[in-house]
Amino acid sequence: MRFLEPKNKNVKAVDWEISEQTREIVRQYAEYAERTESETVDEFLLNILDDKKFIEWVTNKRSNKRIVRRMGLEDKADRSQ
Repeated sequence: MRFLEPKNKNVKAVDWEISEQTREIVRQYAEYAERTESETVDEFLLNILDDKKFIEWVTNKRSNKRIVRRMGLEDKADRSQ
């Protein structure tokens, strides 16, 4: 038997504007994946962390330690240096 693990998501509502097309894509994909729209967006946006050039840019910013920690990039930041 596998026990449930807490999601540990510190969520906050955001006030972004996205196109109708994007909303429909998210809505349909969430239905397909049997997830909520919020979970779907959250998972997809985390894929940005696979962009090596972005990670390098973040880790090279001034006062980046706070940013790196908030983005959960400690391991990736260490590897890029």
